[in-house]
Amino acid sequence: MGTTAICRTTRDAAGEAAHLGVVVNVAHQAEPGAMSAGALAAMTVLVLAAAIYLVAARRCHREPRGWNHWRTASFLVGLILLGFALRPSISESFPDHMIGHLLLGMFAPLGLVLGAPMTLLLRTASPSTTRPLVHLLRSRPARILTHPAFLLTAVIGGLVALYFTPLFTIADDHAAVHAAIHAHFFISGYLFAWMIAGPDPGPDRPSVRMRIVVLGVAVLGHAVVAQLIYAGLFVAVDAPPDELRTGGTLMYYWGDIAEILLALALLLTWRPDHRGTAENRGRPATQAVPG
Repeated sequence: MGTTAICRTTRDAAGEAAHLGVVVNVAHQAEPGAMSAGALAAMTVLVLAAAIYLVAARRCHREPRGWNHWRTASFLVGLILLGFALRPSISESFPDHMIGHLLLGMFAPLGLVLGAPMTLLLRTASPSTTRPLVHLLRSRPARILTHPAFLLTAVIGGLVALYFTPLFTIADDHAAVHAAIHAHFFISGYLFAWMIAGPDPGPDRPSVRMRIVVLGVAVLGHAVVAQLIYAGLFVAVDAPPDELRTGGTLMYYWGDIAEILLALALLLTWRPDHRGTAENRGRPATQAVPG
């Protein structure tokens, strides 16, 4: 799963999420089961992304280095899950909202990240495209956006702001706010999954020990938020108590499943760094295989 390609976190994912964040609001406001124009546009974007990825993966597969079919499968699964998250709402219930949140912010990003789309981009794009991208992803803003403290704040703080402030109600009344929230959860979820276990290298990736600690803090944060929602404490969501309990249960158990999968991905993509050992023995250090 290692790759020698230089970092690029989510230029494509961020741009796509910005567009999808707009159309998802229309999809959620559609009548149950109806395919709105916004939902149709979202599905078209996802199909286009799948087609581009498949063409690029086929091109890489013909090269001596090849391309891992598991990456292709993971990326396609991520797109399918994202499609379910962007579907027209089955109902206006809080549990249905929570399912969409879990797919959009946790499960779909993990599948997409493990597909290593940025590695594929750098291997297939022209130098005129990759050079500015590499420069951008080595920049200070990219380092800030992928810092563990920033991502923890974005992921857990986003949940707190949505469910324990009037933001949830405001989003129901304002399409732009609704779209921004969806974009936030997808982008922050993608970056967090990449920081923990993404095969694509990136700026200042923390050590494996630090990533485990960060993941543990995220697990604790999700559990606390889920339990508060279940108990109806401090929750600023206008939903019946039984729906809050169901939503809290979904976040608690399915959030744990997503985080277990993320931890497993970390173990599968981790490669030991022998540079310290080599240097201590007075021999040239070998180049570490990224993430």
